[in-house]
Amino acid sequence: MARAATTTDVFNAVAEPRRREVIAVLADGREYAVGEVVGRLRMSQPTVSKHLGVLRKVGVVSVIKRGQHRMYRLNGAELKPLHDWVKTFERYWTHQLGQIKERAERKALEQIISTDTKKET
Repeated sequence: MARAATTTDVFNAVAEPRRREVIAVLADGREYAVGEVVGRLRMSQPTVSKHLGVLRKVGVVSVIKRGQHRMYRLNGAELKPLHDWVKTFERYWTHQLGQIKERAERKALEQIISTDTKKET
C-alpha cells in the first residue's frame, strides 16, 4: 500500500521528526520568521520552509506577512485530533504508573521492615 501524502492530514504531517521539531519551536505561541526557526533548529532555510509549508497545508501553522517577513505561528487546535487519538491509549500509561508506584511502595515497606528487624537483633 502506498504511503499517504504528508499533506493529507495532521497525522501524516507530524510523522516526520523534523516537522515535530518545527512545531516545538512554535509551541510557545509566538510568531517566528523562517530565519528565526532556522537559527533555533540549525536546519537549512529551504528545509525549514519546506516543513513549514507542509504544516501550513494541514492547518497546523498559519502565516502572516509583516513587511518583508512571513511570520509563522502554531495553530495548536489543529493538533487536537492527535491528542484525542493518543488519549485513547492513556490507560496503558496510567496502569503502568500504578504498578510502578505499588512496587516502589512495597519495596520501601520491605526495607523498613528489614531495617527494624535488624535493629531488634
